[in-house]
Amino acid sequence: MSDSVKPDAAEAYRRAYRDFRWETPEHFNFAAVIDQFAEDPRRVAILWEDSEGKRARLTFADIAAQSKRIANVLAGHGIKRGDAVMLVLPRITLWQAAYIGALRLGAIVIPCTSMLREKDLIYRANHSGARAIIAGVENATMVADLRKECPGLEHYLITAAARTGWISLQEYMGHSSPAFKPANTKSSEPAICYYTSGTTREPKAVLHSHGYTYSHKFTGLNWLDLRPGDIHWTTSDTGWAKAAYGVLFGPWMNGVTTFMYNGRFDAAKELDLLARYRITTFCAPPTEYRILIKQNLTDYSFPNLRHCTGAGEPLNPEVIEVWREQLGLTIHDGYGQTETTILAANMPGMQVKPGSMGLPFPGHDVRVINNDLAETGIDELGEIAVRVTPERPPSLFLEYWKNAEETAGVFRGDWYLTGDQATRDADGYLWFVGRADDVIISAGYRIGPFEVESALLEHPAVMESAVVASPDADRGAIVKAFIKLRPGAEPNERLITELQEHCKRVTAPYKYPREIEFIDELPKTVSGKIRRVELRRQEESRKGKTV
Repeated sequence: MSDSVKPDAAEAYRRAYRDFRWETPEHFNFAAVIDQFAEDPRRVAILWEDSEGKRARLTFADIAAQSKRIANVLAGHGIKRGDAVMLVLPRITLWQAAYIGALRLGAIVIPCTSMLREKDLIYRANHSGARAIIAGVENATMVADLRKECPGLEHYLITAAARTGWISLQEYMGHSSPAFKPANTKSSEPAICYYTSGTTREPKAVLHSHGYTYSHKFTGLNWLDLRPGDIHWTTSDTGWAKAAYGVLFGPWMNGVTTFMYNGRFDAAKELDLLARYRITTFCAPPTEYRILIKQNLTDYSFPNLRHCTGAGEPLNPEVIEVWREQLGLTIHDGYGQTETTILAANMPGMQVKPGSMGLPFPGHDVRVINNDLAETGIDELGEIAVRVTPERPPSLFLEYWKNAEETAGVFRGDWYLTGDQATRDADGYLWFVGRADDVIISAGYRIGPFEVESALLEHPAVMESAVVASPDADRGAIVKAFIKLRPGAEPNERLITELQEHCKRVTAPYKYPREIEFIDELPKTVSGKIRRVELRRQEESRKGKTV
């Protein structure tokens, strides 16, 4: 249980980066990969456990058969290639089967975390034009309420026994054929759409191609360090792009077994599972690592664990050091976006500079550039950008769906602009500085201030609000709201609790402001725009910046 830097790591990286070729096939459907691995009936795809101790073990043959039946269920209800299908499922194995079944059909998958609220789902359904939704029993009541607001959403499938107004997915699967050949989709054809938080607008619809699913082969090989016989665990929720990285496409493009736990995060439980399932490669957000290192790690034994990765937000150097001291393993930080796969990473065998996001990932010409689109000097602040000419990486999203203006705003000249600020050191390592916009990254979740501010403004006591990231030792940052009250409203602890509960009801629970400060006037520009940056700097100065 140890890792080390290879003596020729720098040269090995340069060679791997220089010689990399995408070689993306013209036609590709991820379901065909699953079918190929299913030819070995003993090859295990997933090990699963939930908080009640229930367990499951499915082979690639099991997943292939289930996904074929689900594709037949969808096709039997009129879902066609190019139609959008929403998935609102927790960490259950039918999530993978449904995802692959929809891709097999050639439908566009809309992954949604089960923590979303009715308002979020209504927006996604109407914007995407989704014709079907597959939901878990946990969300059945809320999803059912979409009927009056989403006229285009025709088919409601539930992963449980039949109930009024619902199609029982498992019941219909039992009557469906276990044969369904994957659609001959082009690699450039739309396959997945993630909705991600924006700062001043509704969530952006990030449209990815089938080639994106193929490109995660290299996420698995070159970052997660997956090898035959591995058991990989990425702790991501099903609704996030991180699940594509490490729960679905990264491991299964390489035929590697994944582990999935359906339960709330608990540090002791997570360490127990790491040991008991003999996990070999592990990926978690920095928030979880920060809490894990506070446990007595010497109480556990991880003889099989050999490679650890972190992503979703910057990883504290102190966390890397404690993990290495206690376990003899280095956490390899990586940087990517919902719009991309991994763009920069500390790859296996590389020298890790704690606090750095690493070097540009093979297949991506990543630079730090200034406003004139020229590369910045060493240690000079600029924006992270990816070259898209003469070759556009298949790992990059197609567009912000149905929003040509938003799409055009992030492509300038030969570059895709990430909106993230960084510096580059003399060795080429990239160092994350901050977001160019105001999106809050808390515990690995991206939270748009606009969404929280909008929720607060619905409360009768609120006149104005500004929401920013406030440094937090465990979460990296928390959501903090500065509120100007309406005349007559009394600022007190009772109102703070009321506002927090209000936000939990109208938006996802993880978005609510954990701190609220009442303020007489919000700082604004001459044109009247709220200066969130001023409030954010105030919080960083008061608490000390956590990155």
